[in-house]
Amino acid sequence: MGTVKFKREWYPEGRREETEQRSEGAVEIEGTSGDGCEQPPAADNFQLNGPEGPHINGNVEEVPSFRSCLISRTFLASLLWTSILQLRSSIFIGTLNPLLNLMTNADPEQVSRFTNAFAFTQLFAVLCAPWNGLILDRHKLMGRGLNAASGSVASQRLADMQAMVLSLALTVILSALFSLAAAIPVPEVQYLTFVLFMMMRSFLYGGLAAFITITFPPCHFGKLYGTTRAVAAIVSLLQYPLFIIINGPLQDDPLYMNIALIVLVSLAFVHPINVYIYCQRAKQQMGVSNRGVSERERERLRKVKKEIML
Repeated sequence: MGTVKFKREWYPEGRREETEQRSEGAVEIEGTSGDGCEQPPAADNFQLNGPEGPHINGNVEEVPSFRSCLISRTFLASLLWTSILQLRSSIFIGTLNPLLNLMTNADPEQVSRFTNAFAFTQLFAVLCAPWNGLILDRHKLMGRGLNAASGSVASQRLADMQAMVLSLALTVILSALFSLAAAIPVPEVQYLTFVLFMMMRSFLYGGLAAFITITFPPCHFGKLYGTTRAVAAIVSLLQYPLFIIINGPLQDDPLYMNIALIVLVSLAFVHPINVYIYCQRAKQQMGVSNRGVSERERERLRKVKKEIML
């Protein structure tokens, strides 16, 4: 009897290797990868059902290495997304007092009132954070419903990853909107700015953790999340030369800096767009792979039937 050879995707990103499955029965592979990650169980493999005879299960590939996850295009885009949005939020907090002084003509009473309003609105981040989870869960259920026919773990993970696109894009939109509101020299508009800023911050950190959890192996979560936060913190140091520009050439007027930052925030759309394109390409590749496996299985069954007849 021959062998059936094909490629499976367990995790959306990272290095994958082909595995072979003998037609006499499913071979269950257990153990750990080089990074100490457990192999996925063979029970989660997809099945190829022929018109007769036993099912043939494909083995799941080994967990991708940390290095392959670190240099993947998806992780680098996530790093860019996090760094830009965190830098924008840090600059807003640092320039809030000069901005309020400029809009209120340095009236200490009004500045104090707006500062207290800003601090008060940040408390509602606890209530706002679950909204991102509700949006993500709703789209995950919709995506899994559409991919229920395949039943493979790879297709479910891919549907979960595609469900993140709306959350990632919405975070960038919230950042652009609060940057736009901050650039409007009307004191009353800043109440809206504070609310949008609070929502953006809650979506940013919750969405980052959810994306890394869905896209990469759990054993790499701490390393990838820590790397992202460390790099974003280093990028946030750019706020200090920007403060010097505001206090110097701009004469304590952050208005033009806010306008420039709207353009910078727009670059963060690279991440959700990249995730969407990746999911579409992966779906096409999985469809072609599944069709190829089905054709080979039918050919194998025809050969088995001829051998029985002989």
